[in-house]
Amino acid sequence: MKRIYYVLFFVLVMFSVSFVWSESAERIDRIDREALVKRHTITLDKISGSELLQVGNGEIAYGIDPTGLQTFFGNTMSQWGWHSVPCPVEGGHSALMLEKFDFHGRELPYRTSAKGQEKLYTWMRENPHRINLGRLRFLIKKKDGTLIEPKNVQKIQQTLNLWEGTIDSSYEIEGEPVHVQTCVEPITGSLAVKIETDLIKQERLQIEWAFPYGSPGNSGADWTKPENHQTTIQQQTRHLVTLKRQLDNDVYYASAYWEPDTTFSETAPHTFVLTPDKSKPVFAFSAGYSPNKETLEVAPFDNAWQSSKSHWQNFWQTGGAIDLSESSDPRWKELERRIVLSQYLLAVNESGSLPPQESGLFNNSGWYGKFHLEMHWWHGAHFGLWNRWELFDKSLKWYRDILPKAKELAASQGFAGARFPKMIGPDAEDAPSVVGPLLIWQQPHPIFYAEMEYRLFPTKETLEKWREVVQEAAIFMADFAFFDKETNRYILGPPMQTVPEGNDSKRTLNPSFELSYWRSGLRIAQAWRERLGLPREKSWDEILQKLAELPQHEGVYLSQENLLDTYTKWNAGHPSLIGMAGMLPADGTDPAVVKRTINKVWTTWNWQSCWGWDFPMMAMAAAKNEETKMAVDALLHPSSKNAMNKVGLSRGGPFPYFPSNGGLLYAVALMAAGWDGSPKVHAPGFPNDGSWKVRFENLKPAL
Repeated sequence: MKRIYYVLFFVLVMFSVSFVWSESAERIDRIDREALVKRHTITLDKISGSELLQVGNGEIAYGIDPTGLQTFFGNTMSQWGWHSVPCPVEGGHSALMLEKFDFHGRELPYRTSAKGQEKLYTWMRENPHRINLGRLRFLIKKKDGTLIEPKNVQKIQQTLNLWEGTIDSSYEIEGEPVHVQTCVEPITGSLAVKIETDLIKQERLQIEWAFPYGSPGNSGADWTKPENHQTTIQQQTRHLVTLKRQLDNDVYYASAYWEPDTTFSETAPHTFVLTPDKSKPVFAFSAGYSPNKETLEVAPFDNAWQSSKSHWQNFWQTGGAIDLSESSDPRWKELERRIVLSQYLLAVNESGSLPPQESGLFNNSGWYGKFHLEMHWWHGAHFGLWNRWELFDKSLKWYRDILPKAKELAASQGFAGARFPKMIGPDAEDAPSVVGPLLIWQQPHPIFYAEMEYRLFPTKETLEKWREVVQEAAIFMADFAFFDKETNRYILGPPMQTVPEGNDSKRTLNPSFELSYWRSGLRIAQAWRERLGLPREKSWDEILQKLAELPQHEGVYLSQENLLDTYTKWNAGHPSLIGMAGMLPADGTDPAVVKRTINKVWTTWNWQSCWGWDFPMMAMAAAKNEETKMAVDALLHPSSKNAMNKVGLSRGGPFPYFPSNGGLLYAVALMAAGWDGSPKVHAPGFPNDGSWKVRFENLKPAL
């Protein structure tokens, strides 16, 4: 009997030791997320419009220069802040004459020509435009009474504490120290600022709050038309003011809260000044903006500071994480830096209620603040792999909201279902362009997003949430695929524009990327019907069976059918022909041909001509096809289009170009956590030669 007790005791001890050891091992192996984030703290020592820090919450963001405010650089942009000037042509959008394209004997009308209607065409492209809501800057006087210039700001030491979402700015003005703390309260989106300097006691420091007219230009601000807009005080107390802003037919509100004994005065139209109490060297204030007076709320500095710290610490402690610090490849720190900074930038700029524009909430570079639905994937799909789906889901509601407009667009061209446009604003109007209305690769995106969500949340609720969008998107795709009786196959185009956007839309036929994506979209849409208990659509199955094969020549894929000089004349810009085997699930591809294609693209493409998201697209394709060294090399390619500056901003397109950051995060998550059918090994997309040690947590595999 004693022996049995001894055996039981021994087993219990061993189990306890094993449990403690495993718990200890798990604890030891867990990523120190605070250390991971803080080793990439950003510190600036000069004033620059391109190396500019931001604070924000996805709905609103503020560019903050090294003075701690927007004294020399910085915009205030939001998801809801838009403006339109009156249309110069009677009838507005409906007055635009449409260009006709032949679609296999049928005329398709597109918004592609400005000829004879330049004013209306330009107005439709530029309106609505995102606006700069307001500028908060220091008015600091030098000893001679004149205002400071950038050269007068000396001994700059500005730090963005990524872990807490706060900015600490220290500098000197003619030997006088200035210390400024800046953050955004995450719920209200209000900016909170605290200043400590004897310049207050010397009556040499004030804060100016100014408001511009809207502009489609880069800054979103026109400071030359004070007569075209109105700023009126709605409410004013000893420590609070509320302003109403009216720009033509557009209205928003602004409010500021400050310490008592502060003077608030209007010094010019749309311009107000806060003068702190000179008896104290410390002053704090907050300012915020809202589309509705009822939702306008401004948090005091101390509350905002604590809320920011709590919000960002929670952000970093949840979701995914990748630690590369034990790698022997010397490039590990640069790749890890890009990963960390990209997470911060995309949470600030691209986690709001609308699909993001190329430059997020930084400026209006390129397209007047409008967003491009074909690029939505590159901005936000990574959130699904990083276990931050809620940050992507906010903007996915857009597809349900605009479904009536998308169906209307398809019907206007004689197609069934819903056609999602390319370049649009919150009015969901398809912006005219020689390219945009002819683009189609954004069409399967919402089906892809639906599948991502179903994998994360495989519920009836998810199926119903996406039911109509998936169905209508697939109906259009099926109707757009034309049955060519002569070749007994379904074909795509013409007319159409492909991913690289340089093709002759009237001659384009069967591009590889779009053919593969059409297969993926219709395949997933059929699975969606089956999950809902619905029968398969016979016509979709027929299209899947008879859709044209991906074009190839001499053992490699071509960008499109008959484009035999793909690798000599058309080897610039987006190398979309590798996208179907990296970004996409490779429907309709031959693995051997894919691998040869990847290697040929890698060696023949003009990478300096590419855009920022082309490098992670190359990395995904390489990783999925056992070219793991190439995958890392692609992520860190030396092209200037693949560079990310000190604050993580990319010049991979109009500056800054956030698809570079989103693509990077999707690619590294795929390389670490794997993808459908990936080898059952740790970090299958990274080299296994010992040069890379990839520790990761809470990442999801890609499709």
